[in-house]
Amino acid sequence: MTKSPNTFDDPDFVDAYADRVPRTVPAYHDIHRMAAVLIDEHAPPDARVLVLGAGGGLEMKAFAQAHPGWIFDAVDPAAAMLDLAVATLGPSASRVRMHQGYIDDAPPGPFDAATSLLTLHFLGQDERRRTVAEVRRRLAPGAPFVVAHLSFPQRDDAERELWMGRHSATLVASGIEPADAEKARTMIAAEVPALTPEQDRTILQEAGFSDVAEFFSAFTFRGWVGYA
Repeated sequence: MTKSPNTFDDPDFVDAYADRVPRTVPAYHDIHRMAAVLIDEHAPPDARVLVLGAGGGLEMKAFAQAHPGWIFDAVDPAAAMLDLAVATLGPSASRVRMHQGYIDDAPPGPFDAATSLLTLHFLGQDERRRTVAEVRRRLAPGAPFVVAHLSFPQRDDAERELWMGRHSATLVASGIEPADAEKARTMIAAEVPALTPEQDRTILQEAGFSDVAEFFSAFTFRGWVGYA
């Protein structure tokens, strides 16, 4: 997910989402499988899972297929992406309650697990802290929270540019046109407040998550799991 939130109501973007996003995020489908494994370690067979930034439904489809007893509350600000999630899920959509909005529009829980995949990097540092704390407040004790998003070293402008260049090169290597890859790089620089891995880990810890561990690292993307 390397688009600003407003883009997710663009019909052309929505139509191309399922094909494009796996080419822009390394090991995209593997992240879903790993997230399901991390949830399954602690969640019951009939787990209630909060999915923050759920538009498109691809991660919920993977979770639902692997765990037929799980049910979901899906939150996303873009109505078009929630509609896409319903279509993507097919019969499994009956196991999902859709909520248009942000974390404050999510039910109070308690949830047995939560995920936020390719979403938190759109939030500034203060709003990210608040959102993560609100997720924590909605989780049952010991419940896992799995996150993955843009997060890379940025000691100075030169290091940031090095990693952004690698991101752009990866898009081209995965079949994205060079001009489109450069547009994505420009958009990220202007609109995506990506933090460093150290900052992202600290936000989870300060929100009260314990045993925070990095489970995924691929160029400009990182993933963590922590426990309520």
